[in-house]
Amino acid sequence: MVEIRMRFDLQVISSWIEPHSRVLDLGCGHGDLLYYLQTEKGVKGIGIESDEKKAASCISRGLSVLQENFNEEVLDYPANHFDYIILSQTLQQVYKPDELLRSLLTIGSKVIVSFPNFSHWKIRAQLFFTGLAPKSDHLPYEWYNSPNIRVVTMKDFRTFIATIGAEIMQEVAINNHHHEEKGNIVRFLTDCRATYGIFLITAK
Repeated sequence: MVEIRMRFDLQVISSWIEPHSRVLDLGCGHGDLLYYLQTEKGVKGIGIESDEKKAASCISRGLSVLQENFNEEVLDYPANHFDYIILSQTLQQVYKPDELLRSLLTIGSKVIVSFPNFSHWKIRAQLFFTGLAPKSDHLPYEWYNSPNIRVVTMKDFRTFIATIGAEIMQEVAINNHHHEEKGNIVRFLTDCRATYGIFLITAK
């Protein structure tokens, strides 16, 4: 068995993927999830990563990864080409998430999305007591240098999914520090206690 060396949210996502599936991982980073799925579950996986060094790291691990902007690249795939498409901790950096997710739900049967939950209680408290743009372990940037162009809460995402003609098949709230391998599932007061939300969605 390959030792799992990846973020806690990726561990949760990997447990949702059926063996021998066709998977597209958008913004795959160094390919930790793809490597695990390919090695342990016999998945046929493709990754798209815009960062040249990260893409090269993936290729050095024997992964099939393109160094591209996935907002444009996904348009080249035919309908129902993938069983799962993964968009992990990237949604908050997408310019047109409604258009992207509609496209993904066309080329994939299921789409898995994870993102930092902006309604975590620490973020609420910082904004209330300081009046400043919040920072946290999972949103560690200043407002002026953040790669995130939008903020989203778990409640926002549930409402959003209904507007694009999709439905949520599975939802998990987790609590862990930024990019750490350890964490826990949040089952009570998820909207204010979870640092990240993970959703599996399909087209209606």
